[in-house]
Amino acid sequence: MSQQLDPTTKVLDKPIAQWVEEFPKLQELIDLQPSTWFNPNVQPAAQALPDVGLTREDIDDAAARLKRFAPLFMELFPETKKTEGILESPLVAVPDQQAAIGERYGSHMPGQLWAKLDSELPISGSIKARGGIYEVLKHAEDLAIEAGLLSLDDDYRILASERMRKFFSGYKVAVGSTGNLGLSIGIMSAALGFDASVHMSADARQWKKDKLREHGVHVYEYESDYSVAVASGRKEAESDPTAYFVDDENSSTLFLGYAVAARRLAGQLKTMDITVDSEHPLFVYLPCGVGGGPGGVAFGLKTEFGDNVHCIFAEPTHAPCMYLGVLTGAHNAVCVQDFGIDNLTAADGLAVGRASGFVGHAMQHLLDGFYTIDDDELYRLIALLDHTSNIDIEPSSSAGFAGPWRVMQDAEYRDRMGLTDERMCNATHIAWATGGSMVPREEMRSYIEKGTALL
Repeated sequence: MSQQLDPTTKVLDKPIAQWVEEFPKLQELIDLQPSTWFNPNVQPAAQALPDVGLTREDIDDAAARLKRFAPLFMELFPETKKTEGILESPLVAVPDQQAAIGERYGSHMPGQLWAKLDSELPISGSIKARGGIYEVLKHAEDLAIEAGLLSLDDDYRILASERMRKFFSGYKVAVGSTGNLGLSIGIMSAALGFDASVHMSADARQWKKDKLREHGVHVYEYESDYSVAVASGRKEAESDPTAYFVDDENSSTLFLGYAVAARRLAGQLKTMDITVDSEHPLFVYLPCGVGGGPGGVAFGLKTEFGDNVHCIFAEPTHAPCMYLGVLTGAHNAVCVQDFGIDNLTAADGLAVGRASGFVGHAMQHLLDGFYTIDDDELYRLIALLDHTSNIDIEPSSSAGFAGPWRVMQDAEYRDRMGLTDERMCNATHIAWATGGSMVPREEMRSYIEKGTALL
């Protein structure tokens, strides 16, 4: 085994060699090789959705809450006026990117490739603006209503008043993050007046820490990975009754904030006259860290499109925590480091060693598959997207663009799912670009230059 890993080392009282014997794909993960696994345990949506423990009505409630806050967004963040306070991202066709990747991989991809640019979401420039901002809003609404300072019929712009800022300043919000969730939580919390703290793991980019401090957020830095940052943030909040900890590993509130994206995407597809049905399947490729963001989006997509949407998670070769957890069925009982995988990746937003147990258990029968991609390929895909489409994203965001070709490489999966050649020709593929618009220009230029050199 690679990584000088002793096959007799035990994980959960079972030697690693036995794990590999039971789950042969695990060897590819241990060897840090790009790997693809299509889930044989995926179930019909009607059968698997009840396992999530949340419903379409819960998404309705989240969507309504975001609508109530729209006037406040326009007040606090003028850049949201053009969308009337609705935080949403563009869906764009990228045919030149599709052609360039096809040429690189030596394989034509039937259907059409699109990019969902959560990299351009307002306020914090990443998918985390969905779940992170939503959880802060829900907490603020709960506090204000309980204190008799707000009712559901009010104009929510009153939350920007000095009176409300003074009220919120008596409360704390904390989160552990690799970067983008911290930006969303920190910026939104500070805008409302909360005393905000973000515990940042070693892989978090310096510019993200600097931006948080510019907004008056307390930033705590750790030499360890994501799990330690989360544990530290959780511990700080537990000792203070005025503190609220945003738990990326277990939060159903975050999850629902992400799920609203599917409702919005359905509207975009309808506006663009893009059909999604059994003869016109939809494939969505979601970069995955701890799992909350892609899990919530996938849940929402399944409530919208049922068995006509196929959700596939993409992870770095050095941090395949959700792939590992669902493949083995051990979920958050194991981490990548248990198997000698170092969790060191340029994809800082995906640098998570232990997956969310909540998401793994809830979504294990709703996800079609998983694949891993190495850091060099992430940079190549960034450069290709810049060259072909003039769209710039960060390393974590480019993971989804390899997905369609992984699907086309696995005939057994397509046969099992009834994805005939005719249906694949009618398919819509969406790579979810999860962040990047706030990356400093000089750093973005370095990503593109590195990817160009690797090409």
